[in-house]
Amino acid sequence: MTTLEIHDVHCSVQTEAGPREILHGVDLTVRQGETHAIMGPNGSGKTTLAYSLAGHPKYHVTSGTVTLDGEDVLAMKVDERARAGMFLAMQYPVEVPGVSMSNFLRTAATAVRGEAPKLRTWMKEVREAMERLQIDPSFAERNVNEGFSGGEKKRHEILQLELLQPKIAILDETDSGLDIDALRIVSEGVNRVRATGRVATLLITHYTRILRYIRPDHVHVFADGHIVDSGGPELAERLEEEGYETYVKGATANR
Repeated sequence: MTTLEIHDVHCSVQTEAGPREILHGVDLTVRQGETHAIMGPNGSGKTTLAYSLAGHPKYHVTSGTVTLDGEDVLAMKVDERARAGMFLAMQYPVEVPGVSMSNFLRTAATAVRGEAPKLRTWMKEVREAMERLQIDPSFAERNVNEGFSGGEKKRHEILQLELLQPKIAILDETDSGLDIDALRIVSEGVNRVRATGRVATLLITHYTRILRYIRPDHVHVFADGHIVDSGGPELAERLEEEGYETYVKGATANR
């Protein structure tokens, strides 16, 4: 069974004034088939956690361990983490001029699977996945995310998720910038992947609205760079009513 273990992770980001520690000891275990929601206010370190797991060069893990099925994730390069089964859906997906979506997706699938998928079978996979996500077929020949709306970019992130079938899906504020219809379509895509039982999901969000579509097994409250509370779906409902203020004050007082 796939297991991502995060133990006492501290992470710094480089600023004009020098390194600034953002994560102050994160502990979390995410297992295959589970969905963990990470909730918290702006600036609490949620995105830093996502990017540090993916290997973004701006974020430097100064201490602690991250293992995927016992293998040291922090010793892996970015592409090695992806090949090992880690997937990051970014809050702000980047544009890749000069590279079509179809070429990008097949190249990524080849890297992850270890061999190029058969063209006819692959085209059918892509076409069917795009239909499920209500993506215009013409987008397959457009450059990656170039000129896409926010909602279109998010749908293409979930298209990658469906086609690449990772072990660990880290979804960083996938709901940001989505209208009601796009949120439903994106959530349905995530739920299709979850329904296979093969993926462990780390869902990062500010709001509870996406959790009405994607029901988590565990909810964790992030404040001041670490997890300050954990519970089931009922915790998200309490946050909707009470907000984060109490947690933020408590986390600051305990530093």
